[in-house]
Amino acid sequence: MTARVSRLPARTVPLLYFGTAHVSLGLACVLAGLWPQAVAGFFYHSWMVALVHLVTLGWITFSILGAIYIVGPIALGMPMPARRGDYWAYGCAIVGAIGMVAHFWIQEFGGMAWSAATVTAGILFVASRIVRALPQARMQPAVKLHLVFACLNIAIAASMGILLGFDKVYHFLPGFVLTNVFAHAHLAAIGWATMMVVGVAYRLLPMTLPSKMPGGRSMFASAILLEAGVLGLFVSLLFQSTWAIACAGLVIAGLTAFAAHVVGMVRLPAAKPPGAPRVDFAVLHAAGAAASLAAAAIIGIALLVLPASPTSLHLAAAYGVLGLIGFLAQMVVGMEARLLPLVTWYWAYERSEFRVPPAAPLTMRDRTLQAMVLAGWTIAVPALAAGMFFEAAQLVSIGAWSLFAAVATGTLDNIGVLAHMRRQHPQPDQAERDEIREEQGRHRRGAA
Repeated sequence: MTARVSRLPARTVPLLYFGTAHVSLGLACVLAGLWPQAVAGFFYHSWMVALVHLVTLGWITFSILGAIYIVGPIALGMPMPARRGDYWAYGCAIVGAIGMVAHFWIQEFGGMAWSAATVTAGILFVASRIVRALPQARMQPAVKLHLVFACLNIAIAASMGILLGFDKVYHFLPGFVLTNVFAHAHLAAIGWATMMVVGVAYRLLPMTLPSKMPGGRSMFASAILLEAGVLGLFVSLLFQSTWAIACAGLVIAGLTAFAAHVVGMVRLPAAKPPGAPRVDFAVLHAAGAAASLAAAAIIGIALLVLPASPTSLHLAAAYGVLGLIGFLAQMVVGMEARLLPLVTWYWAYERSEFRVPPAAPLTMRDRTLQAMVLAGWTIAVPALAAGMFFEAAQLVSIGAWSLFAAVATGTLDNIGVLAHMRRQHPQPDQAERDEIREEQGRHRRGAA
């Protein structure tokens, strides 16, 4: 029993990260909805950077950190038990994130830089745990390579972010400030978040569709091409080199290699479990994220070719919305839609002392609430992208409030899923526990 429980996903730590992620994205939506005129227009100012970090750090990164404690044991065969250090890491991450956003908001950049160092300590602690656990993981070597590259990239991107913070005070970095910021942003978004999404998706997508698990050496292509491309893009943006176009081509080639595997998964479907709904909202969110990624890739290449102009700055703002919110942020929604019911099943089974299997994970979601969440994201992403491109505050407001409604509705749905633990399987009292332990002891003695 002890060995069996030790392999179960941790409960408190991932829920802390997920809860913080929902609050972060909800707060970003409220602030953008209340002051859309501060969002529409030129994007590099302290308020906008604060909102961006609520999305990238608060929603995307915190969701990834929470998910790895669940995906590791369930899908990757990688032990990730929660220890005391994990709670300290979460404390550093949330204190640092709050400090960063608050100091950006009041334009106090010295405090922002120290806050960035604090949140980096928390993130790198989890990243180091991932790397240390990988040798024990039961997954394809190519998937491990994606995760190693992601952890390496977040270390570089976070260090660059700290340098950018102190540079706002002491002005010591060479080069143009916007290209330095773009280099940091692309390494974090592509090298960390996208690399992690692609690596985990090789294992999680077959469970979601469902389909045959991919294999073979061709899976290394996405890792190698993405890593070569994003590191080259990082360096070429820092030095304003024309090699940025070639490096962006490598990134697109890496994503295309991954997309080819996804197409293969779709063409080799597995039998769906009994009671599976015909419309899978997790898959629809993933499809919406893929569409945003395709649009962002086209705009990204155009930005590398077009000369600097007001139009290119407007395109850059729309590119950021499609890449960060349309693709990465929405991929988190799709992942959470399937992952949370699955792990709740494990937690509920553990709560009943493994006596009665809980209801199927596919039945835990409220279909009406899921449809409302999808509608909110479907409205929000194009409205925000168009609002940023046309500098239309009204469109930004519509997109922000639509996204807030989707986040709030999704939070309610998640709470309903977690309620299955208590509603279906009340925890045994002490007498029942003693009886269970006695029965288990008899079984062990009989087996011996």
